[in-house]
Amino acid sequence: MKYLIAIIGSLIVAFAFNFFLVPYEILSGGISGIAILIGLITPFDIGLMNLLLNLPLIILGYYKLGKIITLNTLICVVSLSFFLYVLPVMQVTDNILLSTIFGGIISGIGVGLILKYSGTSGGLDIIAIIVSRASNFSVGLLLTGMNGIIVLISGAAFDWNIALYTLLSIYLSGLVIDKVHTNHIKLTMQIVTTKGEAIREELLKSVYRGITITEGYGGYTKEKKHILMMVVTRYETTQIKKIVRNHDEQAFINIYETVEVDGVFAKN
Repeated sequence: MKYLIAIIGSLIVAFAFNFFLVPYEILSGGISGIAILIGLITPFDIGLMNLLLNLPLIILGYYKLGKIITLNTLICVVSLSFFLYVLPVMQVTDNILLSTIFGGIISGIGVGLILKYSGTSGGLDIIAIIVSRASNFSVGLLLTGMNGIIVLISGAAFDWNIALYTLLSIYLSGLVIDKVHTNHIKLTMQIVTTKGEAIREELLKSVYRGITITEGYGGYTKEKKHILMMVVTRYETTQIKKIVRNHDEQAFINIYETVEVDGVFAKN
């Protein structure tokens, strides 16, 4: 299923490029943007250039992110390059602003799906994920920052109106990526339960997270309670809630977003 979603995500990105961005010479972010630039100013095919430019970063991903994400990346890069090659370049609208907005949003949806289910779509995504794991910056924010160089290239190669449209497209794409790919968002879970020990044991076996436990008592019943506190990613909350409910249907679970974590927090 994840490979199918990766291929669908690649198709969405290629559709955004060939139907919205490329007709107006608007670049996307990252390696794909450089491939578009080369394809616009040379006779080389954009899909082929995307594949060739991604190969060194795929090798980097193999050493930094592991075999599984590298395989996922390879599938995404090949799929995107193929769809860029077979899909025709045509204008959906004669309004460059609408093309910029929808091109950025649609490509962000595609990249977000790929990141969420497969790890990386290649290119600067690999660098963004490596940096994100070592910091508190989101993938979308990192991609937006690194893609500033693409805007400068666009302005130098074409004109600064196109460069500003490129900046708008990259910015919208980064926003949508962070809405779809939410693994960087950290949440704090507080679990108030009378089955603290049983829940603790199963959580330690099933979830790779630390747990802090304090004792308390109900303000009304004065019944003894255990309060378990964990910092987790958004994807882990469903599994944790299921574990808690299996032991204590009456447990009280409070979940809120964590602004920053300073300390040991596994990001793999």
